[in-house]
Amino acid sequence: MRSDCPPAPITEAPTDLAERCDTAKCQLPYCFCSRDGTIIPGGLKPSDTPQMILLTFDGAVNHNNFDHYQKIFNSDRVNPNNCPLKGTFFISHEYCNYNMVQSLAHDGHEIATETISLQKGLEDKKYDEWVSEMIGMREILKHFSNISSSDVVGMRAPYLKPGRNTQYKVMEDFGYIYDSSIGVSPGKTPIWPYTLDYKIPHECKAGTCPTKSFPGVWEIPLNAHYVESYEGGHCPYLDQCVLHSHDAQEVFEWLQEDFSRSYDQNRAPYMMPFHTNWFQIKELEKGLHKFLDWATTLPDVYFVTATQALTWITDPKPIQSLTNYEGWECKKKNENDPGPPCNNANKCPLDFKPADANFTATRYMETCTECPNKYPWLGDAKGTGHPSDNYSVDRE
Repeated sequence: MRSDCPPAPITEAPTDLAERCDTAKCQLPYCFCSRDGTIIPGGLKPSDTPQMILLTFDGAVNHNNFDHYQKIFNSDRVNPNNCPLKGTFFISHEYCNYNMVQSLAHDGHEIATETISLQKGLEDKKYDEWVSEMIGMREILKHFSNISSSDVVGMRAPYLKPGRNTQYKVMEDFGYIYDSSIGVSPGKTPIWPYTLDYKIPHECKAGTCPTKSFPGVWEIPLNAHYVESYEGGHCPYLDQCVLHSHDAQEVFEWLQEDFSRSYDQNRAPYMMPFHTNWFQIKELEKGLHKFLDWATTLPDVYFVTATQALTWITDPKPIQSLTNYEGWECKKKNENDPGPPCNNANKCPLDFKPADANFTATRYMETCTECPNKYPWLGDAKGTGHPSDNYSVDRE
């Protein structure tokens, strides 16, 4: 019997897909993996492992959130080595105050990039679009917050939608050290950061994770936040769990239970990712402060930046030797330090034409440097008014 159906196309499996973790070949400091992602680096016992807490903040820094951030990092709270708490800020451009960002960097917090526009659908865009968004954001930070590009080594994709292999190729080409965009579904034991030499050791929640190998590029995953009763749901960002009907004590206890999943098990870094939304609800903010006051009394808990966490992971040291651990010592003078913020920043009113609009709006931008001609945007990170950005891999 004759069939009119065309023959099935011959499909071959891609040959460059990342393989499963091979612990014999994957050795610190340049490679780290485990079959299920839950193993402590260096073979340390949980009781010898510091519990790192990573406070991370997404989006623009401005008058809506800066004072709230400052309260978190007040001088009364210190780590067990008597150094101040540090956080990591994934900056996006629109409505960002670059004098405030410079202030955070000057205080020793880590500045990383989200993207310029926070456009939806970026995960499916091509290489040049990712370069324009990511490297453009890094350039804006350099020009308007005086932050050296070599100090901006971390990335978070908008809406936690990683850009498949494209985003990681851009990271590799332009000298980024880590990404923190991959969410992990609720699980019994949290996942440790890992390098992308091998296949990711858990389900890809977003569906757009890298499939190729990117040797030496780190992923700091976002473990899901939840409590056993699932009250409040589960969420990668803490402000996405439904806690707004809770009082401060209930929020504190919720965070304690969530935190204990790391602390009482494998001490995987406990990331606390926030958007500004969290700080607009008083009970949530009060509950967080209760948690911070409690956590800073624990002798083995350190609030560190993403890069500080990776510094420890690449060369794990037991808790007993951390009092004078160089990687976490109090802020040294960095030759790339952006300097203190200025008392009277330039408040620049700038023309801006949104991509989907047929009108020109005004955006206000604060910076210690001179006002640009136009509002910086994709292709024109310096705000010259003549889009001409062309980032070469070698130059970075």
